[in-house]
Amino acid sequence: MSSTRLFILGALARRGPMHGYQIRQSAQQDRTELWTDIKVGSLYGALHRLEAEGVIETVRTEQQGNLPARTVYAITEDGALELESLREAALHDTRLRPDPVDLALQLSADLGEERLRAVVEERRRRLAAELESWQRLRERAAPHLRGLEPLGFDHTLVRLRAEISWHDSLLEELPALLGPCGASGTSGTSGTSGTSGTSRTPSGDAPEPPHGSPRSSPNDGKPNDEKRSDGKPDDEEPDRREPDDRKET
Repeated sequence: MSSTRLFILGALARRGPMHGYQIRQSAQQDRTELWTDIKVGSLYGALHRLEAEGVIETVRTEQQGNLPARTVYAITEDGALELESLREAALHDTRLRPDPVDLALQLSADLGEERLRAVVEERRRRLAAELESWQRLRERAAPHLRGLEPLGFDHTLVRLRAEISWHDSLLEELPALLGPCGASGTSGTSGTSGTSGTSRTPSGDAPEPPHGSPRSSPNDGKPNDEKRSDGKPDDEEPDRREPDDRKET
């Protein structure tokens, strides 16, 4: 769903025919770049595309003094239908967009608690500053807000407070999350145990020795080349024939 298309069609439907500069001014006055993904500089290009698609049309050209002529646009019947479709899609879309910080956190255990805490604290500081800025903006705009407009401000304030609360919880739980148990994803990759330098498997057992290394007997822990009490090596198969089957030598 394109927020730019929704904004242009909505502006023309509510306010009647306008030229591109008026639509741009409307976007700037509404501070759309703060609470939507609309880029004000992209509005002129979008107007040309929408006209080519037939959802808006040129109704006249205006010129004041030596200023360049300005094309005045109006919404068409097809545009009114698309506006309704875009609005319905936006109102019913409840999908929560993924936040890249969640993925980055999964890959950050190796940063260590001190560094990761500093990053999270800085994020929280910026969010708190943004919340203060929005609260001041809400107070200044209050006398001019009409109808459902205050709800857009309130929605942003609620989301910022929720983000700050999540960061507070993360900071509180960070020591446990990065402790010996919580940070097993990084501590287990060191490949050493204590000062012996012996590599360990995830279960804590010593791994199989390299090919060619002496192996221990499962029975008594003695090397394979050590003689048994009967004087024969461990790897020599005993004569399992019955006494009567053995030949005289």
